[in-house]
Amino acid sequence: MMLLWAGFIALILCLLALDLGVFNRRAHVVSIGEALKWTAVWVTVALLFNALVYVIYQHHWMGMGTHPHQEPTGKDAALKFLTGYIVEESLSLDNVFVIALIFTYFRIPAQYQHRVLFWGILGAQIMRGIMIGAGTALIHRFDWVIYVFGAFLIFTAVKLLYTRQESMHPERNWAVRMARKIYPVSSELDGKKFFTRVDGRLAATPLFLVLLLVESTDVMFAVDSIPAIFAITQDPFIVYTSNIFAILGLRSLYFALAGSLDKFRYLRTSLVFVLGFVGVKMLLSHHRPIPISVSLVVIVGILVTGAVASVLMDKRDARRSGG
Repeated sequence: MMLLWAGFIALILCLLALDLGVFNRRAHVVSIGEALKWTAVWVTVALLFNALVYVIYQHHWMGMGTHPHQEPTGKDAALKFLTGYIVEESLSLDNVFVIALIFTYFRIPAQYQHRVLFWGILGAQIMRGIMIGAGTALIHRFDWVIYVFGAFLIFTAVKLLYTRQESMHPERNWAVRMARKIYPVSSELDGKKFFTRVDGRLAATPLFLVLLLVESTDVMFAVDSIPAIFAITQDPFIVYTSNIFAILGLRSLYFALAGSLDKFRYLRTSLVFVLGFVGVKMLLSHHRPIPISVSLVVIVGILVTGAVASVLMDKRDARRSGG
């Protein structure tokens, strides 16, 4: 089993190395067309891995599917990976809104944004691994924790209804304030560098502050998204791998949507309903569990409804302004 975990981590590191070291060696502005192509690539890789998950669990390679808290069949494992991936990817949309606000606030040129997101996602893999390990240990040791997670998700959904990104103040972020207290920070960017020299002293650049912001906000979003996937499955391998593939596609998703976020006005509302539904599913998990196939249909239906409603309202507004 450890060999499988090591193989997955090696796979992700190779994909990231190819991304930054081969395909994106030169800092450049990522176009919407390029972002859509990369989004398709990451989704395809995730689906191929989903097929591999089916084979691994169906044939019990390296004992997968034979231990407690693991999915017993390939069908169960593949379906729950897919559902978890969709949930995590959809919840990442809210992260896109915040990342766009951070880049705008600090006036980060478009050609340097990919570099920030690359290193941010690399750090997110480590942080999410730690949080998933802790969450798994808690749920396996204390069954009642599942109810705490469910209630927390419902609370978060309600809170999200009344929270606006425009009211956020990135300069008040705890990571940014701590960095400025313990380390010199330059007032200007120095290309794509995270550190530079000011009067002979090493100092962090605003690009490094933005990286800290992206990392710290991902931790906050993980507090919501990780309990959400525990409502789908408590298999640590599926929880972690679906999480990682979702955040791998976050960069391309950001560049594909960043310029048109205002056109998807109801997507954020869709996320509220997804969180609420997952919270209810978690609360019912020990009494009247909702079948995973039903969960998948409901979650996809909520997201499609939000997207279609956004497009229709945008077209209606365009007709009114044109008339």
